[in-house]
Amino acid sequence: MAQVAEQAKRYHVSKDFAGINTKANRTAIGPNEFAWIENIQPIGYANARAVPAQSNALVTQGGETFYACYSANISNTDYVFLFSTTGKAFQVKLSDYTVTTIGSAGTFGTSGATIAQWKNERIVIATPTKGIFTWDGTNLVSIGSIQSIKVTNGGSGYPASTTVTLGAPNQTGGVQATASPTISGGVITGILVNEAGSGYTSAPSVTITGSPGVNASATATVFSQNASSIATYSGRTWLGYQRDLFYSAVETYNDFGTETAGFVVFTDETLHSNITALQSANQYLYVFGVDSINVIGDVRLTTGTPAVTIFTNTNVSASIGTAFPDSIFPYYRSILFMNRYGMFALTGATTTKISDALDGIFPYIDFTLPINGGQGLINNILCAVFQFTYNDPASSPRVIQAVFFEKKWFITSQGTGLVTLCGAPKSGVPTVYIGDATKLYQAYGNTSANVSTTFKSALWPLNDPIRDKEALKFGVEATLTNAATINVTVDSEIGSSPVYSLTNIITWYNNSGVVIPWVNGSSVTIDWLYSGGYALYKSDAEQWGKYLGLTITSTTPGLTYNTLELEHELRARF
Repeated sequence: MAQVAEQAKRYHVSKDFAGINTKANRTAIGPNEFAWIENIQPIGYANARAVPAQSNALVTQGGETFYACYSANISNTDYVFLFSTTGKAFQVKLSDYTVTTIGSAGTFGTSGATIAQWKNERIVIATPTKGIFTWDGTNLVSIGSIQSIKVTNGGSGYPASTTVTLGAPNQTGGVQATASPTISGGVITGILVNEAGSGYTSAPSVTITGSPGVNASATATVFSQNASSIATYSGRTWLGYQRDLFYSAVETYNDFGTETAGFVVFTDETLHSNITALQSANQYLYVFGVDSINVIGDVRLTTGTPAVTIFTNTNVSASIGTAFPDSIFPYYRSILFMNRYGMFALTGATTTKISDALDGIFPYIDFTLPINGGQGLINNILCAVFQFTYNDPASSPRVIQAVFFEKKWFITSQGTGLVTLCGAPKSGVPTVYIGDATKLYQAYGNTSANVSTTFKSALWPLNDPIRDKEALKFGVEATLTNAATINVTVDSEIGSSPVYSLTNIITWYNNSGVVIPWVNGSSVTIDWLYSGGYALYKSDAEQWGKYLGLTITSTTPGLTYNTLELEHELRARF
């Protein structure tokens, strides 16, 4: 009888790990791409490393519901600022996570508050319904500056030594406003604001003193303005409200009334609705609309008297913008942001979509819930992180993070019920903070806690998409230093194999096949591990298909995948 020749065994090896690709079918993505990669960072060749889990709660504020998280530095101290739907705000000192209440319930409204850092002496807080505030780490006061002083009676007989005195601020910690008169022929013809002050919730008294002058009088007007966005740029504070852009006088955070202050109304049709966000970076001020971006630059004073502020205002995008201000952040030399159809990088005057690989995720994002972004280190690599709620077709809605670095994307899941995320430098280290309704955590801050990882390869055609293949064996090269179990299925276009569980725990048996436990002096069972670090975990496999691949899951912290391997034989055509 003639013998049938054994089929030649064939091998597939993957080491050059790329990122996730949800744009194409699993059978059509690149051989080094992944249909899903969660809590595994594809750092480089033979190096896909588990990300750390979130830290334990750093701050807990019962009875609050946080909706926003921002970072700033005051007096060389790094802080995160949390805003609550009760109208409160809290300052969190990052060196020891002590919490200071900035404003009581109702102070800042129930949503929409945002901040900007002025020098490193204070933050300026903008709210869409409660006005503008400043916080220096100790005192919260309304900007409430003096916008102008109108002479209602010039009087007569006033000498050059005449003084103008304004009433004190209404709020503790406010800055005293000052002014001086202009005089012609003994008549007060005008009053100049020298220091606009802060903390005025009502117009102060104006006292004009200069003997033998009589009968002069004047009234002050207090600047009061709501704002939905704020930034500090070119030595000024900038406020966005509806289609108006306000800017303070040069080198002031509070003076919106004197000659070098002012505002501009966006009349161009490129801004279809209102200003949604302001972002200062790379020597420009970026003005975002829902589907447009303008750039403010070349801010300077005219040489005339009085000097006024002028600047360029250039539209760089008439079709792409964002309605999600908390998704905007600087990353290297670009501004990154997210909208309903992608993540984008704005570099100079060019807006580029960087999230093509995530196109399959976007139909499942709930855009009615918070969209956040920020940058921070993951496995000591600077990454851009976007957080959103994903209506997972395989389970239930959950909050995930899409992480970008070196032109690659991967997914992380850092907790449940999250609503806020912000990047914050902590002692010079870019760090990501996340929050649920009442707690603040450091993302990627716990290297010892279990973290659920998923590593789902492409379905490989294995150089011959026409032929059926039979999987014979698979292998996973990994570096493990803890007791670990890796669960693997061999997948094809028609289904998945049973789960194969691989472990580095050594089990001891006696002659009767009974497991022998090892117990220490404290009566704790001890695991024996293969702890050489790098090892090949392998198994026989059973699976058929024209395309084959692997799905690997684990909860082990600190593991690194080095290689995926598959042994197979070719079978029938069609």
